[in-house]
Amino acid sequence: MAILGERERKALAATRNRATLEQAGAAGLVGGAKDARIAGRVSRKLVTAAKRRSGLSSDTDVIEVALARLALEDDFGARLVRRKGAIPEDVTLKL
Repeated sequence: MAILGERERKALAATRNRATLEQAGAAGLVGGAKDARIAGRVSRKLVTAAKRRSGLSSDTDVIEVALARLALEDDFGARLVRRKGAIPEDVTLKL
């Protein structure tokens, strides 16, 4: 497993952030007026780690990307668990 250098890690984070915001835009979640304001207290360590991991420097950008990721998150795990037992036991699966 190759370990990414700092430049590659930042480029990957930027690509991931851009893709997230593009998906959120396509879903009509971002791109319009920024007409909501949120405020809250969180750990400085959490904010610093999120900025480092995302490659973002603005609190607003970090919040927007984080909220977009939550809003777009799929429910694959839950759907998979709900399907437990859906395949009959007499079905032969080829590997």
